Amino acid sequence: MIYALDTNIVSYLMRDEGNTRQNYAKEILQYGNSYAIPAAVFYEVRRWLLYKPNKELKNFINEFNVLINGADGSVEMPFSIWEKAVDVYIALQSKGQLIGDADILIAAYCLVNNYTLVTRNIDDFSRIDSLKIVNWYD
Repeated sequence: MIYALDTNIVSYLMRDEGNTRQNYAKEILQYGNSYAIPAAVFYEVRRWLLYKPNKELKNFINEFNVLINGADGSVEMPFSIWEKAVDVYIALQSKGQLIGDADILIAAYCLVNNYTLVTRNIDDFSRIDSLKIVNWYD
């Protein structure tokens, strides 16, 4: 199985609170699992890291680069994902349950690739039909 990491999970892993990186690395790699980082997550994390540069965040940038380099199929947005994002947007809009564009792109990435999304944002992502989600944080 491939887990796609949401922005809030990448941020959490980079902080390594309570040895989370070690615990979740075991979970990801168990049974041959791996992880991916959607392009929208790359965008959200990278802009945050570079917008508020300080000594602590410099370490986060290095950790983020390590996460990116270890990811399977990360930071790619082929046309099929954009098409799926439009479908997700229309479905959510028709139900009056619209979420942010970055989250729609993250969900579309997971749906197209059949990845399970790891996120703390269960409320928003649970609105999307067929999206597999797990919460490793709470």
